[in-house]
Amino acid sequence: MAAGVAMLMMAQAGPATAAPAQAGNVQKAMEELARIPGVVGVVGGAYVDGRSVGLGSAGSRLLDGKGGRIPADARFPIWSQTKQMVATVVLQLVEEGELGVDDKLGDLLPVVVEKDLVTRADEITVRQMLRHTSGIPDWWAGKPNPDGSEGDPSFDVFDFTTHYRPLDLVKWSRDRPRTGEPGEKWFYSNTNYTLLGLIIERLTGHDLATELHTRLFGPLEMTRTYLRVKPPEGIKGPHGHGYYPDADGELRDVDRFNASLTGAGAGGVVSTAHDVSAFNRAFTQGRLLPPELQRVLTDRPPHGLRPRSEGNGRCGDDFSLTGGLAPGSIAMTLYSADGRRQLAVSFTLSAKPSAVELDVSKAVEAIFCPSSAAS
Repeated sequence: MAAGVAMLMMAQAGPATAAPAQAGNVQKAMEELARIPGVVGVVGGAYVDGRSVGLGSAGSRLLDGKGGRIPADARFPIWSQTKQMVATVVLQLVEEGELGVDDKLGDLLPVVVEKDLVTRADEITVRQMLRHTSGIPDWWAGKPNPDGSEGDPSFDVFDFTTHYRPLDLVKWSRDRPRTGEPGEKWFYSNTNYTLLGLIIERLTGHDLATELHTRLFGPLEMTRTYLRVKPPEGIKGPHGHGYYPDADGELRDVDRFNASLTGAGAGGVVSTAHDVSAFNRAFTQGRLLPPELQRVLTDRPPHGLRPRSEGNGRCGDDFSLTGGLAPGSIAMTLYSADGRRQLAVSFTLSAKPSAVELDVSKAVEAIFCPSSAAS
C-alpha cells in the first residue's frame, strides 16, 4: 500500500534454455527466502500455463518459530496488486461505454467537488488516476524519516477497529500539497485508486467487492479470493501473521490490520498464490481487456519506482514483478513476458517492510531455471 507497492523488476535474460520447473525447487526456494533477516514466514506457488508446478512455505506462522508452518495454500493480503484488478474493472467499464479514460473526476464523482475533497477535480482524468499522474496527494503516506527513508503511515497502524469510509481517507489528503499538475508527472498515490473504486460503485450501483467478483474472481475461478473493506474482517483460514514495531520498538502482531485502511480499491484484496497467478496470467495474455485499453496500464510513464531487485539474466526470458506491501507483510507476483509462468509469494515480517531486503531473482532461477541456478 505504501509507495513501494508499485514495484517492477526486470530480469534481463538470454536464450530460452530453462529446464522444466520442479515442485521440490519451490519448497527449497521458500526455505532460502525465509532466511532473509526480518522474514517470519513465506508462502509461495509457481505455475506454468496455469498448471501448478509446486507450492511451498517456510519459516513459521507466528513470531519466534511459533504456530507451525504456514499452509502452502494459505490466503494472504496482496495489498496494491489490488490496483491492477480495480484498473481492469474500470477499463472494462470504458469498453462498455459507461465512461471514458479522459472523463473528469469531478463529473464522475461529484461529491469530491461538493465537499471540496480533491483540488483540480474538474481537470483530473480517469487516465491520470489509473497511471498515477493526477497530482492527487497520497492519503497513506506519513512524513519521511530524517534520513529520507519512508516513515510510518499517516494513521495509527495499531487501530484495528475504527471504520474509515473511503471518502474519509480521501479527505486526509486534501490539505497536503499536490504532487504536480494533472498529467504532468508520475507520483504514486493510493488516493487515485480509492477514488476509482468509488467511481466503479457509482457507475454500476454495486459495491466494489461485487464487481470484482462478478467480473474477475468468478470468471477466472479465483474461488478463494475476496475484498476486505471493514474491520474486524481478517484473513480466512490458517495463515501467517506479520509484526510491526510500535513507538517503543516493541514488535506487535498486526494480523488484524484495519481492513478499511486498505482504501478498498487501493489494496483490500486477499488471495492465494493460485488465484493471483490466474489473474496475472489472464491479464498478461490479453484476455481481460482489448489491446488499446490494456496499454493504458502497461505503457507506463517513465518516472516509475526504482527496481527493488534484479535478476542475473539467465532464466530464459524477462520476468517482471508486481507487488504490494503494508505493515506486517509484502506480497509479490513475478511473471514472464508471455504470461506463461508465474511465481506468487507472500512474506510476513518482523520489521518495517522498508527495512527488509528481498531479492527474489534467485528464487525465479531455482524454480524455473534450475540448470542455470546450479551452474
